[in-house]
Amino acid sequence: MSPRVWAVVGATGTGKTAFSLDLARALATTGRPAEIVNADAMQLYRGMDIGTAKLAPDERRGIAHHLFDVLDVRDEAAVSWYQDAARRAISEIHARGADAILVGGSGLYVSSVLFDFRFPPRDDALRARLEDELTAVGPGVLFARLRELDPATAARVDPHNGRRIVRALEVLGQGEATHGAALPDAPVLWHPETHLLGTRIERGELVPLLDARVQQMWRDGLLGEVARLRDAGLEQGVTAARAIGYAQGLAQVRGEMSEAEAIAETQALTRRYARRQVSWFRRYADVTWLDARHTDAGDLLQSLG
Repeated sequence: MSPRVWAVVGATGTGKTAFSLDLARALATTGRPAEIVNADAMQLYRGMDIGTAKLAPDERRGIAHHLFDVLDVRDEAAVSWYQDAARRAISEIHARGADAILVGGSGLYVSSVLFDFRFPPRDDALRARLEDELTAVGPGVLFARLRELDPATAARVDPHNGRRIVRALEVLGQGEATHGAALPDAPVLWHPETHLLGTRIERGELVPLLDARVQQMWRDGLLGEVARLRDAGLEQGVTAARAIGYAQGLAQVRGEMSEAEAIAETQALTRRYARRQVSWFRRYADVTWLDARHTDAGDLLQSLG
């Protein structure tokens, strides 16, 4: 049997991590070992553990995990870099005779690996000018410009996501067409033996779970984690400092928010992020959707044949 790619995708809080471990164990019982590749942009960062619900090494059941803790909080997480790193990890896993399980909810990161994504060129000077403008005037002005220049892309970009807006304007400024921060119109799989598994929980049930999860992060010591990462340069990070929960934790550490305000804003942003994830992955074709809380991975493998 040729090596396969299994993608476990879905909104935050729907059980992707636990199910990926169960899937790896179930595959092993069929004689095919499996290794896990991270597709959560924030779990790439060392030290960002509590706020990303990162699985500790001693909880990984002896299963090899890749692309966790590979970036410093001051580093920028670029999708084009991630695409190359993840595909290289998958190819190495396959060379060892194992299946690769890609796990995460960062839609563009997942899609960059699974499908034939080609990224437009970068212009460091132009991006620096746009980032300076973003700092000076905020994302609203830049988003209005993007909406005027490329309405289709603007319709798919979060108007509060300054980094994504800057990237789209950078591409347009080079006379290139953006990839629209979305799937290609007719996505072609990078690896032909790919199985897409989607975890989902109905929104009415998911929202209170997400709200409780945020509160638990603060109880587990998120603020202390943020303070340590601040000492390590978190505030200088282009990507990490804007992560949901960490941006609010920084505001609380600086005295700009109360704990109640930081938690409430993190909950609201997490709910909104989950909605965007659901919309993104819903567009994938041929996904086997499941409730990870009530699905036996071995039975699922048998049903897939």
